[in-house]
Amino acid sequence: MEISREAPTASGRRQWWVLAGFAAAVFVAAAIGGLGVQGTTDEYASLRQPDWAPPSWLFGPVWSLLYALIAVAGWLVWRRVGFSPALWAWTAQLVLNAIWTPLFFGAGQYGLAFAEIVLMWLAIGLTVVLFARVSRVAAALLLPYWAWVTFAAALNLSIWQLNS
Repeated sequence: MEISREAPTASGRRQWWVLAGFAAAVFVAAAIGGLGVQGTTDEYASLRQPDWAPPSWLFGPVWSLLYALIAVAGWLVWRRVGFSPALWAWTAQLVLNAIWTPLFFGAGQYGLAFAEIVLMWLAIGLTVVLFARVSRVAAALLLPYWAWVTFAAALNLSIWQLNS
């Protein structure tokens, strides 16, 4: 079976179902991350953190917004070119996103989590480049996510160094 690279000729209703599918994929990644942080609030609070670390309550609202942007960006690219190499990159960064939280919080593997977040950062960058070729709006929607992951990587590195 060959995957079409042509723009989907989907009805309006089908396009909304596909958007729901993108939202569900992002929700699954978020849920995996959520499972990785259950019961770790006290552990995270006990870590030595840099002075510039944000309060823990900020992460939920920020990630909620970012996950919505990630879903819409993927959907916008799908609407233009279907499931293409750009969406393979989108999928890869989402899988890496789902893996980071259990590594950092669940396993307490701060060094391994840092290596993984660097891979995620690169995958997001590739996704932005590939999305820009299809939809500048979709690429722009990923820029806050890329910026936040840049910040998160710096925070991860700092926590790793401070707690080694």
